[in-house]
Amino acid sequence: MKIGIDFGTSNSAAAAVVEGRVVPIRFGEAEQFRTTVYFPEVMRDPNDFALTPALEHELARLIDAAARDARAAGQERAPDALRREALRVVRRQWMEEQMRAPLTSTKLLQNAVYGDEALEAYFEENEGNLVQSPKSMLGYNLHPRARQTITGIATHILEHIRLTASRQLDTAVRTATLGRPVQFRSSIGAAGNDQALEILHTAAIAAGFDSVDFLEEPAAAAMHYHAESAQEHDTVVVDIGGGTTDVAHARVGGTQAPKIHRAWGIARGGTDIDLALSLGAYMPLFGRGSSRVPAHHYVEAAMVQDMTRQRDFRQHAYRDVDAPWGKRLQALQETGNTARLYREVERCKISLSSEAQHASALDFIERDLGVAVERARLEGAAGQYLGELTGLLEQVRADIGHDPAAVFLTGGMSRAGYLQQAVAAAFPGSTLVRGNPSFGVVHGLAWAAAGNV
Repeated sequence: MKIGIDFGTSNSAAAAVVEGRVVPIRFGEAEQFRTTVYFPEVMRDPNDFALTPALEHELARLIDAAARDARAAGQERAPDALRREALRVVRRQWMEEQMRAPLTSTKLLQNAVYGDEALEAYFEENEGNLVQSPKSMLGYNLHPRARQTITGIATHILEHIRLTASRQLDTAVRTATLGRPVQFRSSIGAAGNDQALEILHTAAIAAGFDSVDFLEEPAAAAMHYHAESAQEHDTVVVDIGGGTTDVAHARVGGTQAPKIHRAWGIARGGTDIDLALSLGAYMPLFGRGSSRVPAHHYVEAAMVQDMTRQRDFRQHAYRDVDAPWGKRLQALQETGNTARLYREVERCKISLSSEAQHASALDFIERDLGVAVERARLEGAAGQYLGELTGLLEQVRADIGHDPAAVFLTGGMSRAGYLQQAVAAAFPGSTLVRGNPSFGVVHGLAWAAAGNV
């Protein structure tokens, strides 16, 4: 059986078409899970290399062999040079072995925890590795070791989805249609799209899939909307997710297969609002704008999806920073606290979409520390993204040359009223149809996987 998989920045889901209807894959009691995984077993960092007795033995063996070869060739090699060369070989072999382990270790997979439970387990255990939103890193310039680590993490998540689907459907799931954004978040331009797809394909095969194909997420949402539309009509599909915003112009409904005319996308979404809200409303509690701490330190702390920036933040020294900022920053560096702060930011964003104020308690940083955030702060944080969204929708309107009969709005961030208003304003002559924010894309992927549309 072939399933559809929405491997999302914030949340992931899967579904299959069984006897003509979409059947969601359930992860515990839910039909989706936060794209977060916690490994109680520590995934070793190559920077952790240290000589063990076994490695010392291998080092001595390599030095002796190199010395013999040099003597046989009539050469004299300095002992320090021989040791440096042998040490490079031992360290390289150690790194290769460590970086293979996350891809092959059944122990890591068996003990891994996913979704919101991953956060709770990480907070409780206070050790191990927590990885959030690995999708946001797929298109970035990655060192080979980092790429292998990201591939391994994606493999674990896709394996979790495949095994869960196989148990629920009582059949071995070996093929899938994966959703993909029009434009992945990238630091290397268009090459980031190719790299991201290569990583996902490699991860899927390693996760036990025999074959996978990809479908742009707004096209998948259009297929879902098509399946629910009795009358044929022209539509623009707007999918606002955590990491990307994607748009498709399509003909849907009726008895004919849907037709996707064109797709657009920007690598911006809800996580960009999270970052702006964190920097504007929460990081001033840690001295942003009031201390001499460089501004990029606060960005590093706020970007929990970026493992490199998180590591850089933990390595800064704040002992000499003025009170109270120094001690608060040191507390923020403690295991799990950037993730705790990010969760508070998410809660704040969701709350302020309907409430005038949200209060966050930050006792994990300092006793009685907290902040009350007004809705105006969220509106300010969302300003830059709203500008980019408006620009995208204006481009779409200009490219197609008319208002479609309907605009179908989906994606996790489509719940926000201010985003609904922005989309409606971009197409004043269209009927705004609000789809299922969480499952519009994955239902379309399931239909595509079944070949029914």
